[in-house]
Amino acid sequence: MTFEELGVSSPLLRAIEELGFEVPMPVQEKVIPHLLSEDGDVVALAQTGTGKTAAFGLPVIQRTDCRRNVPQALILSPTRELCLQIASDLADFSKYIPELKVIPVYGGSSIESQIRALRQGVQIIVATPGRLIDLIKRGVVKLQDVHTVVLDEADEMLNMGFQESIDEILTHVPDDRKMLMFSATMPKEISRIASNYMHDPVEIVVGSRNEGAENVRHIYYMVNARDKYLALKRVVDNSPDIYGIVFCRTRRDTQEIAENLIRDGYNAEALHGDLSQQQRDIVMKKFRDKVTRLLVATDVAARGLDVDNLSHVINYGLPEDTSVYTHRSGRTGRAGKTGVSIAIIHSREKGKLREIERIIGKTFERREVPTPEHIIEKQLYNLADRIERTEVDEEAMEKYTPGVLKKLGWLTSEDLVKRVLSLEFHRLLDYYKDAPKIDFIDEKPSRKDKKGKEGKGARGERPDNADKDRRTASKGMERIYINAGKRDGFYAGNLIEMLNKNLSGPRVDVGRIDLMPSYSLFDVKKSDAKRVVGALKGADFLGRHIYSEIAEADKDYAHASTRKARENALAFGMERASRKGKKRK
Repeated sequence: MTFEELGVSSPLLRAIEELGFEVPMPVQEKVIPHLLSEDGDVVALAQTGTGKTAAFGLPVIQRTDCRRNVPQALILSPTRELCLQIASDLADFSKYIPELKVIPVYGGSSIESQIRALRQGVQIIVATPGRLIDLIKRGVVKLQDVHTVVLDEADEMLNMGFQESIDEILTHVPDDRKMLMFSATMPKEISRIASNYMHDPVEIVVGSRNEGAENVRHIYYMVNARDKYLALKRVVDNSPDIYGIVFCRTRRDTQEIAENLIRDGYNAEALHGDLSQQQRDIVMKKFRDKVTRLLVATDVAARGLDVDNLSHVINYGLPEDTSVYTHRSGRTGRAGKTGVSIAIIHSREKGKLREIERIIGKTFERREVPTPEHIIEKQLYNLADRIERTEVDEEAMEKYTPGVLKKLGWLTSEDLVKRVLSLEFHRLLDYYKDAPKIDFIDEKPSRKDKKGKEGKGARGERPDNADKDRRTASKGMERIYINAGKRDGFYAGNLIEMLNKNLSGPRVDVGRIDLMPSYSLFDVKKSDAKRVVGALKGADFLGRHIYSEIAEADKDYAHASTRKARENALAFGMERASRKGKKRK
């Protein structure tokens, strides 16, 4: 099938041929003929990067009457960046239709200049919902002649809270217009819009509903929570040509991780909601130009970004909503290329990972965090490859080569290579010297182990040798004991909440947490241990008097916690009785 066979007109064929379009992509094969010659609206489920803009853009341009200087097509997008990208693509497609006018309107830019451009006449408007409503209310934009409405990345618009805005905009367009919705996922709100505003919609699915992109490999690394940043650096170091996005949940994490990467010598920038529009534009330009190789971003800030050729998407923690993961991973492996979506998780996120696997219909590969030896080998081979592929300007180098050879001529070729590699990788070699493995090891005993081992601890807890393993802190950390466990309804969230409530001063990073029926053990940095124990002294949990101490290597906490619980209960009861006696007096 060719674009000409799909019914695309000559001026458009000429333009897209110059842009390198050869064979229509699946979504284009299905959508273009429908928009050009068939009735009914369209709901298209397709991932970002599958050729959606050309799928709706080419027929929209072809169906536009350039003799009429009024808006005839409206394309809504969730973000400024996507709005500008669509408008730019439509301008490229219509290169040989000079009378066609496409105008992007969006927030964060001068509304006065947009009003002036609109008043000069336009046939196609590409808009973000908020700015378009503002222009409609001012009477600048009138949509009564619109014959086509496109909602691009409709699920993103709904996630960003544009439901009411979309409803309001659609009341201003004619009832007999043709309408298209493009979405990567199919939430129930999309179905509601289809049933309320569309006429006999045809559903076109490229791939499967809610699935990840076909060309994306899904990999995960499991580490302790405190080692996530170390794992991130190893993943990046193991991919010398990485060009990707690191997704974080919060603005604070985004800024902190980007600053740490920059401090550690990585080519990174942060993108989050606290940036001004000017700062955001600068960050995005550097990233698109590949001056920046790693963009650390929140999901909200990254919505609508259209960047090609990403090699990696890294999830620094999994999102709550599975559809968000679909959008994240869909940013790589686009336009027929392969990509990698990496999740760096801790053990408590494993259930969420399995849920994502079930919904996207793909299995994550568990990998060991790259070892220092593997990283250095990968970097060395990459340098060797770059040296081998370097083009030498013989004429320019002829002037300088004799002097350099005279200086280094006494070195053998092997000596020279060793020196070049040492010069290039001194920092890397020094950093990874004696670096430990950081993979999380699941220490839960198998059923066979549980049956075969000698006696258990107090009330069915694990035997003494397992308890001893739990008492051992990780390198550079101190183990803290607290006399509350799962039987008391005490979980990791309660521990963090208790620390936040009782600790003053700098934030404390909590490492591995082991929750047992009658007690818990957790790691903090050695420098914070005494401060944590002091802060928990006298705390209570649901009326339970809390006792905490720095864990002792030879102490049997499985039994001690039971005794301590009795002592605390007795002490707490005597204290209450004493207080009541004083009140009666």
